[in-house]
Amino acid sequence: MFRISMLVTLLVIGPSISIAKEPADTNYDESKVPAYELPNACIDNAGQPVGRDEWVAYRRAEVQRLFEDSVYGATPSQKLSVRYELVESDSNALGGAATRKQIAAFFGDEEYRIDILVYLPNNTVGPVAGFVGLNFSGNHTVHADPAIIERDTGKERGAYASRWQVEKVIGRGYALATVHRDQVDPDNYRHDFTDGIHPLFYREGQAKPEPTEWGSIGAWAWSLSRILDYLETDEQVDASKVAVIGHSRLGKAALWAGAQDTRFAMTISNDSGCGGAALYRRCYGERIHHMLKPVGYWFCTNHHQYQQKEATLPVDQHMLMALIAPRPLYVASATNDRWADPKGEFLAARHASPVYQLFDKPALSQDRLPAPDQPIHTTIGYHLRTGAHDVTAFDWEQYLKFADRHFKKR
Repeated sequence: MFRISMLVTLLVIGPSISIAKEPADTNYDESKVPAYELPNACIDNAGQPVGRDEWVAYRRAEVQRLFEDSVYGATPSQKLSVRYELVESDSNALGGAATRKQIAAFFGDEEYRIDILVYLPNNTVGPVAGFVGLNFSGNHTVHADPAIIERDTGKERGAYASRWQVEKVIGRGYALATVHRDQVDPDNYRHDFTDGIHPLFYREGQAKPEPTEWGSIGAWAWSLSRILDYLETDEQVDASKVAVIGHSRLGKAALWAGAQDTRFAMTISNDSGCGGAALYRRCYGERIHHMLKPVGYWFCTNHHQYQQKEATLPVDQHMLMALIAPRPLYVASATNDRWADPKGEFLAARHASPVYQLFDKPALSQDRLPAPDQPIHTTIGYHLRTGAHDVTAFDWEQYLKFADRHFKKR
C-alpha cells in the first residue's frame, strides 16, 4: 500500500512519501469506528461449525473462493511454460559474503520476461532458507551493488537498500530473492491490463479481466509463486523454508500469495493496511472507496460494489490470515502509519487465531494492541514499530528472529 492522497491538485506517487492531505472523510477517531461483527472463519457456508478436519477438507477452499469472488479475483489455473536463463553470477559478491545470481525467466512462447535477483550466503553449509519479495523500483534499487542489472526505472542504484537489509539477511544465513513489481504488472495509475502478465491468460477476444478474475494484487502474488518455482530448482536453497514478504501494497500481495500457495512456509506483511492486514469493517484510515478511484485495478472489479459497504463483504482480513494457518504468519505496523490502521492489523491477526488453534498452534492471545517496539512471537508474530510507513532494520531484525524460531528449530 503506497499511501494515496486524493488531492484536487496533486496525486503523490512513490514508495516513501509524506501525505499533505488525506481524503476529507478519513476517520482517525476510534469513537467513530462502527459497531461490527466479523464473519466467523470457523463457520462454513452452510452455517455449521468446523473443526480441523472440515477446515482441511473444504472450509479452507470455501474461504479462498470468497476472497477470489469478492476481493482479489481468481488466479488463472493455466500453467505457462517457463525457461530460466542464468544471465550473471558471482560467487564473490558483497565482498565475498554472498553469491549473486541474476536469472531471466521467460514465460509462454518467451514473449514475457521477468528478472530474478538472488543473493545466497557463502558462510553456510547445505541448502539455506530464504525470503522472497517484490520490489517497487527495480532490482538495482535494493542494494548499491554495481553488478545488479538496471532496467532504467529512473531510480538510483541502492535507493531503497535500507528496506532490504541485504547484508543483514545474508549475514544471518538466509537467501534473498526479488523481482521488480512493474515487470509483472505495471502500477502506473493508468492501468488497462494490456501491458502486464494478464494478456498471456486472456481467452480469444478478451481485453481485460472478468469481474471475478485477478487484478494487479493477484498478478503480483502469482509472480511471487513463480520466484519460488525457480528457487525449487536451485540446489543451494531449501525451498521448503521460504518466507514471502511484502511492504505496503506489496504486503497485500504477499498475504494473498501466502494464502493461495501453501509452499510458502511463512508469510510476512509489513504495513499492508486496507486490502491487506487491516480489518475492512473498522472503517478506519484507508478504505475501499479511497483506493478504487486511483488504484481499483489492484482488485477484481467485483470488489468495487463494497465501497462504503464494508459490512456486506462476505469476508474480512482475519479470514485471509486464517488461510495461511497453520504456517507461521507475521504482521507488522507502525505508530505513525494511521492510514494503514495498526489496530485493525493487530485485530485481524488476533481474530485469525481460532483457525491456528484448530491445529494446536499457539497464536495471539492478548486482546489489546501491544506497546510500541514490543514484538510478540508465537506462530503468529506481531509488532507495532515506532515510526512511519517504511521497512526498517528493526522490522528485519524481528523477521529474522521469527524465521530463526521456525526455520532453525533444534
